[in-house]
Amino acid sequence: MKRLLSILMMIGLLSFANRGFAEDAQVETSVPAAVEQTAPAPKVDTGDTAWVLISTALVMLMTPGLALFYGGMVRRKNVLGTIMQSFIALGVITIIWVLYGYSLAFGPDVGHVIGNLDWLGLKGVGLDPNPDYSATIPHQAFMIFQMMFAVITPALITGAFAERFKFKTYLLFLVLWATFVYFPLAHWVWGVGGWIRNLGALDFAGGLVVHISSGVSALAAAIVVGKRKGYSKEPMMPHNITMTFLGAALLWFGWFGFNGGSAVASGALATSAFVVTHIATAAAALSWMIAEWMQRGKPTALGAVSGAVAGLVAITPASGFVGPMSSIIIGLAAGVICYMAVNLKSKLGYDDSLDAVGVHGVGGTWGAIATGLFASKAINSAGNDGLFFGNASLLSSQLISIGAAWIYSFVITLIILKVLDATMGLRVDDQSEFVGLDHAQHGESGYTL
Repeated sequence: MKRLLSILMMIGLLSFANRGFAEDAQVETSVPAAVEQTAPAPKVDTGDTAWVLISTALVMLMTPGLALFYGGMVRRKNVLGTIMQSFIALGVITIIWVLYGYSLAFGPDVGHVIGNLDWLGLKGVGLDPNPDYSATIPHQAFMIFQMMFAVITPALITGAFAERFKFKTYLLFLVLWATFVYFPLAHWVWGVGGWIRNLGALDFAGGLVVHISSGVSALAAAIVVGKRKGYSKEPMMPHNITMTFLGAALLWFGWFGFNGGSAVASGALATSAFVVTHIATAAAALSWMIAEWMQRGKPTALGAVSGAVAGLVAITPASGFVGPMSSIIIGLAAGVICYMAVNLKSKLGYDDSLDAVGVHGVGGTWGAIATGLFASKAINSAGNDGLFFGNASLLSSQLISIGAAWIYSFVITLIILKVLDATMGLRVDDQSEFVGLDHAQHGESGYTL
């Protein structure tokens, strides 16, 4: 009996111990189960990241390309001064973009007009994806891609006041214009919560944000700064069309990153944007050349490259929403429209030295309108159908956004220039303008021959 009781007690103790081990096992296995129920952290896609970083480098190259494009079109004595105005934007805009610009443009929305300062100094902008802007790439990759857009946009304006603007005033102009024009407009159009984005207007890669803003601001600058000494009385021919050709080629090359990279992924949409960018550019180069040939009797090299840039500008807002045949129409129209706009400046009486208004302001406006006409959800389901695909409301949204961009950019730029003129002065003195900006502003010469 005692032996039986001992056996029963041993069995009971073993059962109790086994139950304890089983409970421990259940606790241990419950931890992984709980982890599996938690949403997985977003992962970085290496292919998408590689494409966006390559696109960033391509867009960066566009600013030196613009420097050469503009530099070849001025007189020899102003080539370095003109190149410097584009190149130095890489330095100035980069720093303010990091300090506060990115936060104002893309930070958490305030009143649908501006981002807040949560991302001041890139605080919180790390190497993990951001669900709003960069779902498959590091947030910093998106940030630096957008930085290159912010860099080149104010550099485009310099074409309007080339050969006569003070360099030290220009440095402050860069800061003020980016802060009060570019950053708010970028938030309106691209920032989550921005009112133009909420309106449903489409701007894939910067028709409004980059080209209308710079082109309209160029018009304000040409009016306020005034004409070059001797304008319309003495020849002011481009001194190096070869340099301009090289600049145009770099712009065309870099624009594949400008538009294709705006898909923020390597895939079908990036491919479509890449393809239509090239097609529209080719069409515009041809149509500008032919229009000039018909009017003046000869096709010029400068006309061909100007047409190419006009096509690049016009396809920019539409590049992620239209197909190849639509891009041909957009490009052909862009070449003719921008050619006519450039010729109109002499009749209107303002000195837009390098045609920033006619190419970027007018070309960007046509591109934004064309988006409202030719956009198709068959190309990009995240976009919308335009007028020619049965949806008139998109064209209405495009027209509202164009009007807002024109008025805001012109008025704020006008105010900035008036303040700078009253405090620092905008123009170099007559002697410096006669000698040239290279020597007067920078103490060097572009050529030693």
